[in-house]
Amino acid sequence: MNQTFSPAPAPHQAVRPGTRVELADVSRRHLATLRGIIATWDKRIRFRWELEQKSKDDPHLIDDIGLTRHEVEAEIAKPFWQR
Repeated sequence: MNQTFSPAPAPHQAVRPGTRVELADVSRRHLATLRGIIATWDKRIRFRWELEQKSKDDPHLIDDIGLTRHEVEAEIAKPFWQR
């Protein structure tokens, strides 16, 4: 009974043929990545919506934070997936 333990390879390492990769681990990582992306997109949508509301309701606040009207319009016009 001389069994050796070999840890799972890191995600960036190649897996030897015949080595079993735990599908659940891979799926969890992909799901976590997807959740992170969606959360980032949601933050951008909310930020741009709030910026638009502030620019309409209180345009003087935009001047106070140091943005020009053109910069605000350019930020609001961006799609949610762009930084």
